[in-house]
Parts: sequence; C-alpha cells; structure tokens
Amino acid sequence: MSIRTTDTAVTFRRPFSLSSIEGIQPAGTYQVSTDEEQIAGLSFLAYTRIATLLYLPAGAKGDSTRQIVKVDPAELAAALEHDARNPS
Repeated sequence: MSIRTTDTAVTFRRPFSLSSIEGIQPAGTYQVSTDEEQIAGLSFLAYTRIATLLYLPAGAKGDSTRQIVKVDPAELAAALEHDARNPS
C-alpha cells in the first residue's frame, strides 16, 4: 500500500480545545499532517485518510520537546470554523 502525507498549517486566532488534547491550547499557527493510504483494486487512483496529526508547541515549563497528537479531522475542522465565525 502506498501512503502519502500532506503537511499544512492552521491558525487559531483564539485559544481552543479538542477532546484528544488535555487542556486549552493557545492561539497560534499549528502544523497538521494528514496521512492517506491508497485504496487498492480500483480502476482509478483514490486514497482514504488514516491519520490526522496536530503538532503542539513545546511546553511553557522549559520543556523543549513538542507533542504530536492524533486528532479527529472533523473535530479539528469544526474548531477552526468556530474560531473563524467568532472574531476576537
């Protein structure tokens, strides 16, 4: 199976939360990676999403490592939409 990864950046203008992340995350720009696997046996090229990963910044307590969290893409899209609809 062939897997492809697409990297994008998303920006939250206000703090946000997602069910797969503990606590409230600060506003800012976050990297998102989406992994998709090729669907075999079709007469055309098609992919299905297998993972969406959100890269969190290093901790404020001097922790220099970033966290990578698997998130629900629909929940992430809804949080971004909510952020866009409700200006600061």
